[in-house]
Amino acid sequence: QVQLVESGGGLVQPGGSLRLSCAASGSIFSINSMGWYRQAPGKERELVAAITRGGSTNYGDSVKGRFTISRDNAKNTVYLQMSSLKPEDTAVYYCNAKIINYGLTAYWGQGTQVTVSS
Repeated sequence: QVQLVESGGGLVQPGGSLRLSCAASGSIFSINSMGWYRQAPGKERELVAAITRGGSTNYGDSVKGRFTISRDNAKNTVYLQMSSLKPEDTAVYYCNAKIINYGLTAYWGQGTQVTVSS
């Protein structure tokens, strides 16, 4: 059994910053990639950022230059530092991890709400 527990969401004013964390726990042999997705009301879930075990990163076009993804492999934790937040960043943010046990399986966190509003 694998669990992803997210934290750090909340309400922030435009131009502000937030840091999201996601810790994976349970039966884990190794974690391949980890990432963050988001889903706003009425919209499809989209990639925000992803990072491989070796540290290679990939960002959605709308967050490039404003968000930074990082991970601590020893803690099985991924972080998302969000800066210069805009109202259009408002969404539920989901952590994703591709975990290797007897095969490769994608797991999702429960989601954390980020609201950017004055």
